[in-house]
Amino acid sequence: MNINELKNKNQTNLYGHDNIFNELSSLYLKKKLPKKIILSGPKGIGKSTFTYHLINYIFSINEEDNYDLINFKISETNRSFNLVKNNSHPNFHLIDILTDKKNIEISQVRNMINFCNKSSFNNNKRFIRIDNAEKLNKNSLNALLKIVEEPHNNVFIILILDSNKKILNTLSSRCLKFNLFLNYKQCINVINKITNTNVSNFINSKLLHYYNSPGHYVELINFAKNNEIDLKEYDLKKFLLLLIKNSYYKKDNFINRCVYQYIEFYLLNLLNQNNSTKVYYLYNKFIKKIHNMHKYNLDQESFFIEFKTSILNG
Repeated sequence: MNINELKNKNQTNLYGHDNIFNELSSLYLKKKLPKKIILSGPKGIGKSTFTYHLINYIFSINEEDNYDLINFKISETNRSFNLVKNNSHPNFHLIDILTDKKNIEISQVRNMINFCNKSSFNNNKRFIRIDNAEKLNKNSLNALLKIVEEPHNNVFIILILDSNKKILNTLSSRCLKFNLFLNYKQCINVINKITNTNVSNFINSKLLHYYNSPGHYVELINFAKNNEIDLKEYDLKKFLLLLIKNSYYKKDNFINRCVYQYIEFYLLNLLNQNNSTKVYYLYNKFIKKIHNMHKYNLDQESFFIEFKTSILNG
C-alpha cells in the first residue's frame, strides 16, 4: 500500500466521513451548497479523497456509472472520474504547490481567475480545489480574495487546510468551514479497510497510539518497509533513538515532518509520569526549542543531540 493511493484522486472508496458527506450532498440537492468551503483536518485524515468524492458525486449525477452514495464509492468507469484523474476535466481546476516551490504563487491564482471567467462546459457546475491553502503567500492570497468576493455562477471553491496550520481570517471568514476528524478507533478502522489487514500486525501497540490520521499509519508502514524496520519491536523511546541515531529526519520527508510530534508526545508522557520541577523544566525547554527551531530555521543536528543526551539517555 502506497500513501498516494490513500490521498489522491485515484482513491475510489471513502471511509469515515459519512455524516459530513451526506450533509454536503444534501445541501447540493437543495441548491444550498456553499460556493466557498474550507475542509480542515490533520494531515492524512482524508481531506483530498473527500473532496474528489464530493466533486464526482456532483459531476456524475447525470452520467453513466454515477456516484454510489450508499457505499460512498466512485465508479472507475465513470467519465468524470477519469477526466479529473487525467487532469482534463473542463470544469475542474486544481491549485497546489508546484514542485520545488514553498508557496502557492500568484501566477497560479491568476490562471484560476481565467478559468473562472471562461464559460463552463455545457453550463455545468465548475469546481476549484486549492490544496495546502495555508501555503498561499501574501500576493496569491490577495489575488484569491478578489475572486472569493466576486460572485461567479456555478463556480465552487474548496480549500484544503491542515488544521495544525493557520490561514488569514480575511479568507476563512468568507468561507464555510467543515472540520474532518476521526477518533483513534475510527482511524484504526479506516486504515484496516485501506490496507485490507490489521494494522496492529505491523506496529507495536506502544507505538500505535501516537498517530492521528490514517495517512500517518500508511506513511509509517511505507517508511518501515523501505528501511527494513520491524515496527513490532519498537516503543516510542526506542523508535526515537532509532530515528536520531540514523538521522532519518534528514533522509525521509515523512519522518522530518512528524519527528517533533513524537518528541512532544514523549515529553508529555514523561510529564504525566513524573510532574517534578526538573521534568517540567525539561518539557518546557524542549517544547520552546522546537517552536524556535521551526520559527527561525535553526540547526536540527544540535537539537537532536541535546534531546538524546538530556532526555532519552538521561
